[in-house]
Amino acid sequence: MSADTRIIVALDFPAEAPALALVERLDPARCRLKVGKELFTRCGPQLVAELRRRDYEVFLDLKFHDIPNTVAAACAAAADLGVWMVNLHASGGAAMMAAARERLATCAKPPLLIAVTVLTSLDAADLAAIGCPGEPAERVVRLAQLAKHAGLDGVVCSPREAARVRGALGPGFRLVTPGVRPAGAATGDQKRVMTPAEALAAGADYLVIGRPITAAPDPLAAIEAIEREIVGAAGAE
Repeated sequence: MSADTRIIVALDFPAEAPALALVERLDPARCRLKVGKELFTRCGPQLVAELRRRDYEVFLDLKFHDIPNTVAAACAAAADLGVWMVNLHASGGAAMMAAARERLATCAKPPLLIAVTVLTSLDAADLAAIGCPGEPAERVVRLAQLAKHAGLDGVVCSPREAARVRGALGPGFRLVTPGVRPAGAATGDQKRVMTPAEALAAGADYLVIGRPITAAPDPLAAIEAIEREIVGAAGAE
């Protein structure tokens, strides 16, 4: 695994066979992999074990949200699977996040622990409808500050909030950004999106990218194109 790879490929598949078929066409030196709720629920820990056997680092994207003891135990179970990163919902509160952080500190090799702030599928109208008025960016920064205070390693946020979160929380706090689409790609169900180069320029550390890679005729070539886009944008600055 390349320590500086920024790309996390979202394995948003309904079953193990198509997920592994895609993985066969990727390279663990060029990307990490995200396993979410559907795939993990269908395939379980054995899929994570198989990805680890193939030398991929895994972001277990289950967004834990429960009472503190339950979330702490779930995070410890994720650490036992050897995952690179695991997440929970910041809206679960400071006590829940701190309990998870404390439990992971007892693990031999704890994964990175990050908090979800505001889902990238939500906009201001969606938040108002669930009783959270205001702009998404305001809520994202508030939840990110809560997560950092609880000792977490970073947060998941839209790339459109990355610059504001980076400015508020400073360097060293990891920002994981879904809602990333290469130039010219369809936005799908994401409402707050940026290109990879824009997201990194805004302060993102890791880019979660799904369909632009997983649905590409040549997924590895799609990754290489994203890498060139990133390098080209950096060289133009």
